[in-house]
Amino acid sequence: MKYKQRKKALILLADGTIFHGKSIGKEGSAFGEVCFNTGTTGYQEIFTDPSYYGQLMVTTNAHIGNYGTKEDEVESDSVKISGLICKNFSFNYSRPAADASLEEFFEKYNTLAIADVDTRALVSYIRDNGAMNAVISTEVDNVEGLKKQLAAVPSMKGLELASQVSTKEPYYYGDENSTYKIAALDLGIKKNILRNLAKRDTYIKVFPYNSKFEDLEAFNPDGYFISNGPGDPEPLIEAQAVAKEIITKNKPLFGICLGHQVIALSSGISTYKMHNGHRGINHPVKNLVTGKGEITSQNHGFAINREETEANSNVEITHVHLNDHTVAGIKIKDKNCFSVQYHPEASPGPNDSVYLFDQFIENIKNN
Repeated sequence: MKYKQRKKALILLADGTIFHGKSIGKEGSAFGEVCFNTGTTGYQEIFTDPSYYGQLMVTTNAHIGNYGTKEDEVESDSVKISGLICKNFSFNYSRPAADASLEEFFEKYNTLAIADVDTRALVSYIRDNGAMNAVISTEVDNVEGLKKQLAAVPSMKGLELASQVSTKEPYYYGDENSTYKIAALDLGIKKNILRNLAKRDTYIKVFPYNSKFEDLEAFNPDGYFISNGPGDPEPLIEAQAVAKEIITKNKPLFGICLGHQVIALSSGISTYKMHNGHRGINHPVKNLVTGKGEITSQNHGFAINREETEANSNVEITHVHLNDHTVAGIKIKDKNCFSVQYHPEASPGPNDSVYLFDQFIENIKNN
């Protein structure tokens, strides 16, 4: 066990509520929207998921860091959360395959983390009062100053964040001799999505978030993909235009998470900010086409309007979330387009939904 003096720290919520803890090492303050993830494993993948950019992550699992970190268990090139809030932080780890401790991992990416927090009380409070902006800080004697800084942090509603995590230049992934080519619009794409596509005999060109349809089309792809990502989908006007163009031309299109919301917006369906969102690896979804249930990995704070989806004669609801009956998947009728609100690539999470990648490839084959 590693013993050392750790500084007092606090979590200050936008409504003035304060929770207390201790810093892991790095001192200072970190701002973002506070949210919680219920997954018991996969913390490294969660911390590097671009969809979490701008968020302070509360982990409900009691122990974080106990199996260390491994260089290839990442979903992007760096830590994307604004900071970590947890109960028990493991400075030591027991997995032989690990490269480093979570403490060393956070030091590498200059990430602020606080532990010894009553996360059960904090999560219960967020569940009741909704996700909101917050700050974690070691400046425990500067509450009034922190309140002023926190008041200046923009709300996640209306916030465009894809530009902060998308690639700046197009790049390729996979074997260029693959049978199929896919143009992927990067709104914050996870590496495991690219892995899942590549192992299905596809060569992918990944494009920046603000690319035009003509940019993607010039690759002469067999199919198109719109990725997950952070922030509010409504400001992504360019991505919505790309989705609309692909659907109009009836090209094979698959969207995940933020990509799903962009496709819905391009079809005239609005989105809204959820009270808490869905973040975890055990969310139950029903496939209305097959009648089968799926345990899914989810990470989103926005959703598409169910009433508008049901009223849209061009759109069919294919999947629903069984906890709150939100729309978890759609397909555009008479078009080669479908999308899901959750993460079939998991990482972390169950593999119940990987068939969706096969479905996308079948759509390409049959086009």
